Amino acid sequence: MVSRTFNDLGIPPMTSDSSNKPAAERSCLTVILAAGEGKRMASDMPKVLHPVAGLPMLCHVLQTSIEAGGGARAVVVGSQAERVAAAVGDFDPNATIHEQTVRAGTAHAVLAAREAIEQGFDDVVMLYGDVPLIRTETLKTARDQLAAGQHIVVLGFETDDPHGYGRLLTEGDKLLAIREQKDATDEERSVTFCNSGIIAFSGEHVLSLLDAVENDNAQGEYYATDTVEIGVARGLNVSAITVPEEDTLGVNDRVQLAQVEALWQQRRRNALLRNGVTMQVPSSVVLHHDTVIERDTVIEPHVVFGSKVSVAAGATIRAFSHLEGVSVGKNAAVGPYARLRPGTVLGEGAKIGNFVETKAAYVGAGAKINHLSYFGDTEIGAKANIGAGSITCNYDGFGKHKTIVGEGAFIGTNTSLVAPVSVGKNANTAAGSVIYKDVPDDDLAIERGEQVNKTGRAVTLREKNRAAKEAKSKT
Repeated sequence: MVSRTFNDLGIPPMTSDSSNKPAAERSCLTVILAAGEGKRMASDMPKVLHPVAGLPMLCHVLQTSIEAGGGARAVVVGSQAERVAAAVGDFDPNATIHEQTVRAGTAHAVLAAREAIEQGFDDVVMLYGDVPLIRTETLKTARDQLAAGQHIVVLGFETDDPHGYGRLLTEGDKLLAIREQKDATDEERSVTFCNSGIIAFSGEHVLSLLDAVENDNAQGEYYATDTVEIGVARGLNVSAITVPEEDTLGVNDRVQLAQVEALWQQRRRNALLRNGVTMQVPSSVVLHHDTVIERDTVIEPHVVFGSKVSVAAGATIRAFSHLEGVSVGKNAAVGPYARLRPGTVLGEGAKIGNFVETKAAYVGAGAKINHLSYFGDTEIGAKANIGAGSITCNYDGFGKHKTIVGEGAFIGTNTSLVAPVSVGKNANTAAGSVIYKDVPDDDLAIERGEQVNKTGRAVTLREKNRAAKEAKSKT
């Protein structure tokens, strides 16, 4: 496996002298553990690459680290190392990769990134690639504690059901030990302050603490949590801070993945609501990690946003619509039951109606495609009107071709536009036409067979059909 190191990236060593240094000026290394196999996911995909809101869990953690001021990131990989490293490189090229060839506990995993830690940082924060809901505020709080003089800061949470979690044993503001469930006394098991596994270390002490961890336990592994008692024995300042339990939720199987997805969606929907977006039934709206929606937009129930969607102020997205790779202009309207595919751009005040599908389509300001239509590889001018049932025939079995509809044009109901073709400014097409030649500005294009009325033929046809039906029923 090819590893990226600090020397490869040209990142200079940093001093670990953090005395009297304010939090904002402290250097930080985030070590993200992403080496696990994740067998309970029952998947060929590495666990940390399973997506939440369309983004791999590991990338959520990387993004949070960046936003929290983590100046350097070191990712420890193991299972399917090449695949995980490639995903990291695509998302965060400045992160370094370190392989843990043998999985032997969390302390052992962090020490796989020894090369990065030895560069010298004021703070070293240990995170997990399968804990995607950790927030920037949480990490900043931990680092503020380090800046205030703590040497080890453990993130803990209160829960009504602590069974299975390690307990944080405290005395006043000091953390004395982390006691695993199986090793705890009855009194200790009554403690509801539990260990998240996330630890922030003073860079000055982190290596000596981790190197002192031993594996004299039932699993024969080296646990980073043992640094707490080691630090206490050395007289270091060791503390725990309380954070929301959901910040520290890990994913071990698909059930927990679904729970984390639901919490992420709720957080993002609440953020949008607070920023001036209306959602009539928020719980029915599905967002992507990169969805951008501006204020005074109205989102009706059961709308799904795929990747790369931006919605400008004042737009309306009506019920049961699906958008992906789309830019929706100011005061535009979409749906209900619309499907907007990648490359669709709606101008200001444009309207896409029910059962309309677009792909790679520019729809100009004030233009309308209101009913039962498909427009792909298309440029539609401002204030053009597309009649119900009209389509572009943009694919000939080998390649895609473009259709241009001019400003103010009127496309009659059930018009088929056979690309490549252009309908000029303020031109019209008659209903039911198949347009395969360019239509000049202001022209009316009619392409359909001449209507012929056969006198009394409907009566003859009915009698014929009735006789056929009766004969069939007797057989």
